[in-house]
This record gives sequence, C-alpha cells and structure tokens, in this order.
Amino acid sequence: MKKALIIGAGPAGLTAAYELLAGSDEYEVTVFEESSDFGGIAKTVNYKGNRMDMGGHRFFSKVPEVNKWWEKMLPLQGAPTRDDIMLDRPMPLKKGGPDPEKEDRVMLRRHRVSRIFFMNKFFDYPISLKFETLKNMGFLTTMQVGFSYLATLFHKLPEDNLENFYINRFGRKLYSMFFEYYTENLWGRHPREIDASWGAQRAKGLSIMAILGDMFGKLFKKKNRKVETSLIEEFSYPKLGPGQLWDITAEEVQKLGGTILTQSRVTKIHKDEKDHLTGLTYEKDGQEHTVEGDVIISSMPVKDLVAGMNDVPEKEARIAAGLPYRDYMTVGVLVPKLLLKNETAIRTVNNIVPDCWIYVQDRNVLMGRFQIYNNWSPYMISDLEHTVWIGLEYFVAEGDEHWTMPDDKFSEFAVKEMVKLGLIASEKDVLDTHVERVKKAYPAYFDTYNEIDTLVSYLKSIDNLYCVGRNGQHRYNNMDHSMCTSFEAVKNILGGIPTKDNVWNVNTEKEYHETKEGNEVD
Repeated sequence: MKKALIIGAGPAGLTAAYELLAGSDEYEVTVFEESSDFGGIAKTVNYKGNRMDMGGHRFFSKVPEVNKWWEKMLPLQGAPTRDDIMLDRPMPLKKGGPDPEKEDRVMLRRHRVSRIFFMNKFFDYPISLKFETLKNMGFLTTMQVGFSYLATLFHKLPEDNLENFYINRFGRKLYSMFFEYYTENLWGRHPREIDASWGAQRAKGLSIMAILGDMFGKLFKKKNRKVETSLIEEFSYPKLGPGQLWDITAEEVQKLGGTILTQSRVTKIHKDEKDHLTGLTYEKDGQEHTVEGDVIISSMPVKDLVAGMNDVPEKEARIAAGLPYRDYMTVGVLVPKLLLKNETAIRTVNNIVPDCWIYVQDRNVLMGRFQIYNNWSPYMISDLEHTVWIGLEYFVAEGDEHWTMPDDKFSEFAVKEMVKLGLIASEKDVLDTHVERVKKAYPAYFDTYNEIDTLVSYLKSIDNLYCVGRNGQHRYNNMDHSMCTSFEAVKNILGGIPTKDNVWNVNTEKEYHETKEGNEVD
C-alpha cells in the first residue's frame, strides 16, 4: 500500500485526507498537525462555554462540490435555532433536517450583517450608496466621493500596487476613508507597498459599479441577479463554530482508517537527487521521528516547507525565506451589554446590534475589527440572555510588542480601546477576558512575493509534492478555495495526472467562482 503524508490538519489538509481515503483504498494516510487543534485558523476555541471563532468564517461558496461536502458533514437545520425561537423570527429550514435545540451536528442558516464603524457611525460593508450612507458622510464629503470616482473613469492608474487597485474601483476619496488605514493596519504596510493581486483576489468584481448594480437589482427585484461574494445577505454556519466542521472531519478521517498525529511538528522534508520526495521528519514529545512516503501533501507555510527541504536552489530558497506573513491576536471579552444601539430593522436577543463582525476604521486605536459571537450562533454563548461575548481582533507581527505582551496586559490594553470607541462605558463593565494568538494567519503580498512565480514553478517540478491551502500556496484563499486545492490535488494523485496547474489555478481566474451557483467563506 502506498503512503500519503499530509502536513497540517486545517481545512486543506483534512479535506485532502478525507478525499484520498474516501476515493481509494490504495493509500495509507497520515496527517501531521503541529498543534492539538483541528481547523488551523478556522478552529473554534471553547473558553468556559463561550466559543471564539478565529477570524470569523462565513460558509458561502459558489462551488457545488463544496456545498455538497459541507452538507454531508453538517446537515442544514430543519428546525429553528434558540434565538429564532425567542424572537419568533423566520429562517429557511430544510425539511427533515436536524433540530439544533436537540442535536449538535447541524449547519445553521444566518443573516449576514457586517458594517464599518467610522466617525462613531455605522457604514455598510462593503460600502453602499444608499441614503443612510450619504447622510452619514454629509453633503460635502458625498460630492467629493462622487467627483473623485468620476475622475477614475477618465484616468485609470496603473494597477501595479494595491492603492491604485482600490482607487480605480472606488475613487481616491472613498479609498482614503475606508481602505487606506484599515489595509495598513491589517498588513503593517501602506497599500502602495502591497501587490495589487491581493485586491484582485479578495475583492474580485467589487467596485462602485458592482455596488450600484446590486442596489438596483434589489430595487427592481431582478431575478437571478449576480451577487459578488462580499455582498451576500445570508450564509451557513456550524452550530458550535467553524472548528466543529473540522473536528467532525477529523473523526471521519479516522473512521476511514486515517491516522492523525497532533502536537507533531514537521521539521524536514527529504528529497533525493532526482528531486523526488522520500519522506519527512517530525518532532513529537521532544523526540524526532522519520517516516517514508510516496506522496506528500503540504498545507504548511511555504516558507517553512522550503526551509525544511534539502538541496533547494539558492534563488528559490531566498524567495521562500523572504515571504512575509501577518499574525493575529484576538481578545474574547464578556460583558453584560454593549452601548451600541441597534437602529436596524433586524431584531436580536436583547436588541444588540445585529452584526457578525464590525470593521474598525478609527485611526486612534489599533483594533482592526471585532466580532459579536452572539450573532454568529446562539450556541456560541453560555448565557445568551444576559451577556454579550465579543472578540476584539488585532493584526500583529510575531515577536512584536503586542504579541509578546502578557495576556492580562494585552486584555487591559484591548478593553481600554473598547472604552475609547464607546463600546462600553468603563473597564469595570468587563466580566471576563481570554486571549488567543494565531501565527502566520495571513500570507502577505510584499517583499519577495513579487518573485513567487519562480518559486511556484520549482515546487510544481517536484513530482510527488502537492501544495494546498492558504499557507501551502501563500495565497489569501477563502476556506472553500483551500478545500478546492485539495479536491484538485487528490484528483491528480488518484488519476495519475502529472500536472499541478489545476491545483495552483484555483481562485486565480475572476470567473472561477462567479460562473457557478451555490452558497461565501472568509
């Protein structure tokens, strides 16, 4: 029997393991996971019965294969959720689906509300052009936005950086208000230093024209209107957070005979003189172990993969070593209430604001975004009726002053920013906090990234290596994109297909997802 070695138990790694085992009985599959959790950045942390989603993950894909896969693992709800019952609020139900009040293995259907908090006011995300937006901006600013956008219609900037990409689609004024500072906070670099391909990938098809088209499509009730993924209004979500999906997938992998080794950090990838991989070395409990394999599927950061590989050409090794990442910290904060007023028409338990997450554009705080877990799923909260559980999100660099700050000090810092933003009245309002850190959460598009095609060509040339997922390809993929890279890799392995182009081409073409129907993931 052939041996498949899979590095990483995140969405890409576990999808590859499951697909390989479900599609063939000729492979013995072993998954190596550095941590003790499944799901990578899509894991869910359970702190005293309050669950935290690392980064926020809407389940929405235009790929039928992905939707079918999710439905198999977590069937769509067939009865109302706890908050829908309390509010007598209608929600789509699947006939014969599980009851979330009685069963855990269930996918919920949720309202999508994501807004920007700027100048102590709420703006739609993505920015809309409805009356409330124009009112919040004021007449003068609205006129500046309009003329600024008109200017881009007659004079397009060369899209050789992210700043120009956004200005071409939204105008300089709107860019300076809603994109410039947030992007710099997220990446630690000004947008003009970032490759435009990041915007093309994460905001494909999104522009003022797309927003206008969606707005008029709603207004005139246009049937089968094409909706950009950033404009969707509903999404699916596991009852107990995104990590639940990957915990279940790990169970299914083991049922099919797969082996998953946690707290097992892969340190070396062995390659012979013909550039053929022969196996890997991993560390577990302070001991080194080497295993042989016929195929290696890697979702580990490309930087670490290449660093652990022997006899890599100097140029490719330099490019991989220079690839940058952005790390992530979140502070779970439990409070009795938020001071933000719900002025929307959406009803919520205790009338809290209905947002799943809110983008923070205030230049006086480091906070980039905050989640309201109550709105993701009522089962993420231990006391839904009396508390609000939120996650304050920070984009940092591993080893910087914030990353190395003790948990209690960083919590104090984050809570003070809550007070500064007017989310709570006083630090004394906080009932509890919990800090989480995620390394290499976001592959970044600067430094040696502009040479990545050279590195990709080298990785493709290694016949039995398949790079999948966000970090495996150093590409800011959504979860469904990461899963699709594994679908393609497994098809190639089982079908004896030598090319790797289909694996690397996932989410590179604008129409890849837009031409298909289905359900977004973040």
